[in-house]
Amino acid sequence: MTAIKHALQRDIFTPNDERLLSIVNVCKAGKKKRNCFLCATVTTERPVQVNVVKVKKSDKGDFYKRQTAWALRDLAVVDAKDAVKENPEFDLHFDKVYKWVASSTVEKNTFISCIWKLNQRYLRKKIDFINVSSQLLEESVPSGENQSVTGGDEEAVDEYQELNAREEQDIEIMMEGCECAISNAEAFAEKLSKELQVLDGANIQSIMASEKQVNILMKLLDEALKEVDQIELKLSSYEEMLQSVKEQMDQISESNHLIHLSNTNNVKLLSEIEFLVNHMDLAKGHIKALQEGDLTSSRGIEACTNAADALLQCMNVALRPGHDMLHAVKQQQQRFSDLREQFARRLASHLNSVFVQQFTQTLLQLYNRSYYLSVPGHDQSSTLAQHSVELTLPNHHPFHRDLLRYAKLMEWLKNTDYGKYEGLTKNYMDYLSRLYEREIKDFFEVAKIKMTGTTREGKKFATLPRKESAVKQETESLHGSSGKLTGSTSSLNKLSVQSSGNRRSQSSSLLDMGNMSASDLDMADRTKFDKIFEQVLSELEPLCLAEQDFISKFFKLQQHQSISGTATNEAEEMDGGTLSRSYTSGVPQPISSEKDMIRQMMTKIFRCIEPELNNLIALGDKIDSFNSLYMLVKMSHHVWTAQNVDPASFLSTTLGNVLVTVKRNFDKCISNQMKQMDEVKISKKSKVGILPFVAEFEEFAALAESIFKNAERRGDLDKAYIKLIRAVFVSVEKVANESQKTPRDVVMMENFHHIFATLSRLKISCLEAEKKEAKQKYTDHLQSYVIYSLGQPLEKLNHFFEGVEARVAQGIREEEVSYQLAFNKQELRKVIKEYPGKEVKKGLDNLYKKVDKHLCEEENLLQVVWHSMQDEFIRQYKHFEGLIARCYPGSGITMEFTIQDILDYCSSIAQSH
Repeated sequence: MTAIKHALQRDIFTPNDERLLSIVNVCKAGKKKRNCFLCATVTTERPVQVNVVKVKKSDKGDFYKRQTAWALRDLAVVDAKDAVKENPEFDLHFDKVYKWVASSTVEKNTFISCIWKLNQRYLRKKIDFINVSSQLLEESVPSGENQSVTGGDEEAVDEYQELNAREEQDIEIMMEGCECAISNAEAFAEKLSKELQVLDGANIQSIMASEKQVNILMKLLDEALKEVDQIELKLSSYEEMLQSVKEQMDQISESNHLIHLSNTNNVKLLSEIEFLVNHMDLAKGHIKALQEGDLTSSRGIEACTNAADALLQCMNVALRPGHDMLHAVKQQQQRFSDLREQFARRLASHLNSVFVQQFTQTLLQLYNRSYYLSVPGHDQSSTLAQHSVELTLPNHHPFHRDLLRYAKLMEWLKNTDYGKYEGLTKNYMDYLSRLYEREIKDFFEVAKIKMTGTTREGKKFATLPRKESAVKQETESLHGSSGKLTGSTSSLNKLSVQSSGNRRSQSSSLLDMGNMSASDLDMADRTKFDKIFEQVLSELEPLCLAEQDFISKFFKLQQHQSISGTATNEAEEMDGGTLSRSYTSGVPQPISSEKDMIRQMMTKIFRCIEPELNNLIALGDKIDSFNSLYMLVKMSHHVWTAQNVDPASFLSTTLGNVLVTVKRNFDKCISNQMKQMDEVKISKKSKVGILPFVAEFEEFAALAESIFKNAERRGDLDKAYIKLIRAVFVSVEKVANESQKTPRDVVMMENFHHIFATLSRLKISCLEAEKKEAKQKYTDHLQSYVIYSLGQPLEKLNHFFEGVEARVAQGIREEEVSYQLAFNKQELRKVIKEYPGKEVKKGLDNLYKKVDKHLCEEENLLQVVWHSMQDEFIRQYKHFEGLIARCYPGSGITMEFTIQDILDYCSSIAQSH
């Protein structure tokens, strides 16, 4: 073990400046026996560090390597397992518990004892030694070098200390100088002792020789001490002299500090005063503009706007901490607040006056127009009524242009006094809603007059109030204390549609079974209605867009924001003039609420547009149900245009709602046509011909195709086509089944031929399947009618050959049929002689007359049917000739007439009729 200890010291610990104090050969408990060494070491440099190092023998050679090291200060518990019995196991508790088994109990106890002593000397910390014999633990370390870990260079712990390199070199030099150093150690030791005595004598002589110099040095030191005492006395006198100067300098320094502090405070105070003066001082010109500025001229409005902005900046300045406690600042803030209140009140009053003035002027023009239009025989091309007669709405651009000069002031009012801003908004809505209601109702009344052709001559002039008193009454109604409109609006008289001799019935429908026909439909009236309806929408659209744009600019509301999807929700109705149920007075609203506010303002201002449009639509539908087609196309186009501009705008929402009504009328029109198809009755005494609803469907489809060309709502028409055509098919079959005068096949053939021709001409893509079905039905019923009507013109001959075919079917060969008694050649010649050419022609002539009675003239299918019958007759003739050739070969039997005779008979009959 000593050799291993020396090897470890030399190879591992000496290069790291460590000394090995104790070693124990251990292995881990419970595992395969792989021995290693636990070493207790201390560093040679201060501060001393004590470590427990795990050393393991390398697998590749006989040298040892350092594997793990733990600081002794991290050791918490040393568990020897048993204090009485000998047990090689022990545990060391560092960051975790390490279980070891020593090679012997002695090595274990020696290592634990060393750990105990190192802890007592270097750490002085509480390490728990449990299950350790009390003999190993020394409570106090005895004095004396040989008993202490620290004495004799720790000889009690370490039995050997290696020489350093210099000591080894000196010893080698000495041994080389003495030949007997190795062979005779005693002689070498005696020689060394003699040399040491010589050195000691030399040292004593050197000391005795230097005594004189020591005395001289002592004298010099005494003189130096005297000089130091003199210097200290002089320094003390100097310090007493400078003491008074020091006090004066301290006073001067303190005075300079106070002056500097005062200057600093003055600079800061000046900065604060300059800040307040620069940011909270309003120019006299601005004050005068706010108090007395002219709000009617452009220059005065600009001055007031600049003054209002300056006031707002002064009021919104970010004061520094403590400024709000200054009396002057409080006074200035109160002054600003009074100026703001005064100017806001003056601005609101002026804008209200502008609203009233505009309302009064426009209302006077409306009454003038009503007056001139009401006088019987008055020239309606007069200037005051010109825009009504021409079906145009008044232009509010001058009014908007005048008000937009106040847009910045309205924004200032919105940011400073939201209550007054909201009040102005309500008043504007009240004035404009009354104004637009009169203009729009008058506009729609003129549109209805133009549609129906009626005039106002029937109205009594006495029922109109005097325009001056009416205007005054309307204006005064707008000046109530609550700002609400209290005047009542007069409702429009309902217009009755006048019937005239040169116009068709008001309730014209697709299936009117009276005297209506395609020639009776007044296309001029429909074109006139379409033009008027388009003009109405074209006038309303720019009016609403201009007003919405003005509202967003004048009231500073965020309008042009991207909105996904299409707005379909109707705006909430406003009760008692409240702008929105979510608005609170005095608090600016976020962007989403401002967009809602625009819609609600537009809804209240133009609240009469949707009802008036619905009334106009109802009137157009009453005049002619076909007008719903025009209205659906026009309204769809305007809705699509409005949604492209702003899908959430009032115009888009309103037109979308009206479009629902138009679509509902269109669906109702289609439903009525289908219902009337079910109720159609056919005369029992006359032939059917082309059914009225089939002809009307042709007219409807032709008209619809011209109207819906490149329209946005083409899909609605295609759905209507499908419903109508299926209803037409069902109704045609129903009428054909109920027909008594005309054969069923004729009714089906003629009407489906007409339907097929109509669909082929119009080329409606969604009805391709129905077109093919109509053609198939026409072809099937044509063939059925030909076969049924032609029947068996050569009846006896036909019965004869049926018997022949029956014998062949029974197994008799065709060439042997002539040997049958009932079907021999004599019987065949007898039957043939009964059908000479004259009789055949007579039968065909009677057949032609019969077909002519069944078919109608307008469809002109007689020649088609007659040609099909001719082909069928020829087919029967060829069949008979084929049977004669196969069953009676070489007999020379032929028919009394030829195919050419049949062609001549049919041609002459057709020409004669």
